[in-house]
Amino acid sequence: MSALTRLSLANRALVLLVSLAIIGFGLLAVPSLKQQLLPSLEIPAAVVTATYPGAAPDTVETQLVEPLEEAVRGVEGVTGVVSTAAEGFATVQVELEYGTDIDQASNRMQTALGRIGSQLPDGADPQVLAGSTDDLLPAVLLSAADGSGDTSALASRLEQQVLPELGQIDGVRAADLTGAPEKQIVVTPDAAKMAAAGVDTQALSAALESAGTAIPAGTVTDGTQSLTVQTGGAVSTLDDLRDLYVGSAKLDSIATVESVTVPPTSITRTDGQASLGISVTMTPDGNAVDISHAIEDRVGDWQAALGPDAHLVTVFDQAPFIEQSIESLATEGLLGLVMAVVVILVFLTSIRSTLVTAVSIPLSVLIALIVMWADGISLNVLSLGGLTIAIGRVVDDSIVVLENIKRHLGYGEEKSRAIFGAVREVAGAITASTITTVAVFLPLSLVGGLVGELFRPFGITVTVALLASLLVALTIVPVLAYWFLRQPTEQAQAQAEQVRAAAEQKERDSRLHRIYVPVIRFAVRRRWTTVALSLVVLVATIAMTPLLKTNFIDQSGQNTLSITQTLPVGTGLAATDAAAQKVESVLSEEPDLESYQVTTGGGAFPGLVGSSNGASFSLTVDEDADIEEVQTRLENEVGELSDVGDVVVTGGAQAGFGSGIEVQVQAGDQETLTAASEQVRAAVAEVDMLKDVTSDLSEQIPRVEVDVKPEKAAGFGLSESAVAGLVANAFRGTAAGDVTVDGSRQDIVISGGAQAPATVAEVKAIQIPTGDGPKKLSQLADVRTVDGPVQVSRIDGARSATVSGTPVNPDDLGAATTQVNEKLDALDLPAGASYQLGGASADQSEAFGQLGLALLAAVVIVFVVMVATFKSLVQPLVLLVSIPFAATGAILLLVLTNTPLGVAALIGMLMLVGIVVTNAIVLIDLVNQYRRDGMPLAEAVVEGGRHRLRPILMTALATIFALLPMAVGLTGHDGFISQPLAVVVIGGLISATLLTLVLVPSLYTLVEGRKERRSGPVRVSPQG
Repeated sequence: MSALTRLSLANRALVLLVSLAIIGFGLLAVPSLKQQLLPSLEIPAAVVTATYPGAAPDTVETQLVEPLEEAVRGVEGVTGVVSTAAEGFATVQVELEYGTDIDQASNRMQTALGRIGSQLPDGADPQVLAGSTDDLLPAVLLSAADGSGDTSALASRLEQQVLPELGQIDGVRAADLTGAPEKQIVVTPDAAKMAAAGVDTQALSAALESAGTAIPAGTVTDGTQSLTVQTGGAVSTLDDLRDLYVGSAKLDSIATVESVTVPPTSITRTDGQASLGISVTMTPDGNAVDISHAIEDRVGDWQAALGPDAHLVTVFDQAPFIEQSIESLATEGLLGLVMAVVVILVFLTSIRSTLVTAVSIPLSVLIALIVMWADGISLNVLSLGGLTIAIGRVVDDSIVVLENIKRHLGYGEEKSRAIFGAVREVAGAITASTITTVAVFLPLSLVGGLVGELFRPFGITVTVALLASLLVALTIVPVLAYWFLRQPTEQAQAQAEQVRAAAEQKERDSRLHRIYVPVIRFAVRRRWTTVALSLVVLVATIAMTPLLKTNFIDQSGQNTLSITQTLPVGTGLAATDAAAQKVESVLSEEPDLESYQVTTGGGAFPGLVGSSNGASFSLTVDEDADIEEVQTRLENEVGELSDVGDVVVTGGAQAGFGSGIEVQVQAGDQETLTAASEQVRAAVAEVDMLKDVTSDLSEQIPRVEVDVKPEKAAGFGLSESAVAGLVANAFRGTAAGDVTVDGSRQDIVISGGAQAPATVAEVKAIQIPTGDGPKKLSQLADVRTVDGPVQVSRIDGARSATVSGTPVNPDDLGAATTQVNEKLDALDLPAGASYQLGGASADQSEAFGQLGLALLAAVVIVFVVMVATFKSLVQPLVLLVSIPFAATGAILLLVLTNTPLGVAALIGMLMLVGIVVTNAIVLIDLVNQYRRDGMPLAEAVVEGGRHRLRPILMTALATIFALLPMAVGLTGHDGFISQPLAVVVIGGLISATLLTLVLVPSLYTLVEGRKERRSGPVRVSPQG
């Protein structure tokens, strides 16, 4: 690697131009970087939805869910299927392996579903929904309200004036309007008039379905022009539809035609006002911050265009949190940079030397930013956290290089020879140490699932920054040292030996060396005592591990809360909305809420059907408020309300990472499932570390079941399906296509004319037309009331129920999980029933297991690198033995700062595997050089430690102080990734530094001394 230094010194002007080019490209790349909250993740899952209007859940299960499950299960890459059958609706969630091409898998699913189309009920039309986190999490969510309360008119104005402009903003994928009232055209035929005109229901339905359909006839030539011939025209108004001929009669002469508003299935309000929602999603290369600013700039114009009573309110916006996170991390990074530079200045006592060393930080970061820009990696809390973490490490190689250059210049050597000799002396060591630190990120590729996808950009960012720092240390730093460090005087060069001796004596007389040399001499002489003391520290640390809290991913930094309200099954939409308004009355009095939005009924995601007995609230908390205090206050106040059902207040999961514990119960039949799930729910409810324990097992509610008698129906010339269709028509009419009226697409429904049956008696009295005249339904079918489930849940083909609970302390997920497992282990479930842990507990267990394997793989990689460096198997083993001791500082600091051990902290542990051996490599490399020169073992170890003391302390302290602002959260906004990682690295570095300076020399002397006693003085093999 020293050849790079020779080349750089020989082409100093070229090095300067390259450095300026890096600065220029870096400054150009920064504004072009996409800004996100988190990196875009392709979720390895898809959702299949299908409808079966009017069908009971168990009917949906057998006729829709089971065929859909069977079809998608055969698609390559499918790992699990979770299904829900509700009234008239089926949802099948398909889990895929990470790395599966989502688009390709979705196409295969759609093809598989197409093959079973004939097995499904008419009109089921299953759809496959899939996408990335950019599709699920909107960039901006707006709420639109109008003082007049006319949401239909407001929806029309929004569709004409706002949505088109939103769609034109650069980076916007789609702007969708939600909550707008739907309209349909109801045709109510007059039976007498139809009979007089000789028109039957089939003719009416056929005429309506073909209304407005243009049929191409061909082409004609008119002179030099070729013209297409088209028969029929579009229906654009209600009058056009009324003028439609059915047979020989006009439609309005045999039926009434009107456009009516469909009864709502959900109600949305924002800050107490009836509202509509506008969800703005972005393209994969979209910039959430730019989109937010563009919307903010135009909101005033839109409000003016919508009218004086209209209000557009931002309910959710990624941009403020992204900007705040980036600003906080950037501020902490700059503070860390300043602190690292101050540490270097204190040790080198030279502004010139400090500046030469510090230049590696911005250059390494700029190179990393250029690579991020070229690779399409966004600037998010993970990539920026990686850069901030790297700031403390990128200066290490330059410190070692410059400190050695200064030492050689201090010995009176000529400048060029001193610089090249100093770099050559440490080039192998810093290269090995940097590769070791970087190599620990390779095992991240072994970590699958969400954690692997999430932290891959982090690993790339840190890796590029560290490799860039090595390149800077070997090329740019020597050139800057040549230009800015002073040449030794001619007298000093002439008396080089005397100057060297005087410089070395000055080093020995320094306070730092007077403190350290006795310590290392003790460690070399009292080797077993040193090892024993280290073992005591290690055992004491292990004894502290039960005090460690564990979680999955930290939830800090959020400013949102969620409320879920559930009323008894069967509660109507109006009653649920009245209960939701009681909760709203509490929210309206909460001073620390910026805004809140409630949706009564409706599904959790667009396109999915919800239940009328539930309401969901999204709350945005003032950024200066204590969110935990707000949550506790709301829980207490809502708890005092009566007749509001079950209300649960939870923290809005940070970027989609929940902290709830789930237990999934499965059984072959409903009775066994009911008994088992209740046992599990009761057991989990006894865990004092959990709150809001619920089961999603549906209650049994009564429903009216019509069982057609085939022989009776056949006697009147009707089939079972024909009777079923007539019954359905009595409730909701018959669908007869759709047309575009007044600019909006509306369904056409042929109404039965009479009001829909409201009682069981009225259902029995439904008139069924037959060849012998109208007959009551009860003459053709048994009509009875039976109990049935509201919905049926299935996991991998078996009926299931999920018992869930929220940890009282989300930072201690591990302890809550342990208690849950203890309760579950004591259960004696009915035969055929089983359970498994899910939710955040399962995510944590999987992530910890995979990161544990990654840690072992990192140790193996580090060992291989050190074997290549030292040309020895024994010396790398010495350093490997020391790795567990490095964890002592990390664990101790986690306990002292009450920071939970989560995924971010484990990534820090992974980094420590490389960091702990970095300085040790530099130290042992020098010791081996001294031994090759003939120095005795003990003296070589002491001299090596003495000469490497200052660079080791400088690199460690520079990194520690660089990470200190992040670890303590100086900006007041704790990073949910960066803070625990910084705490682990700081704690580990403290113990690793002591380890390198004391324990490693003891272990090295112990092993090498034994080898010398066995075979005489050992000659250390030279490095290539």
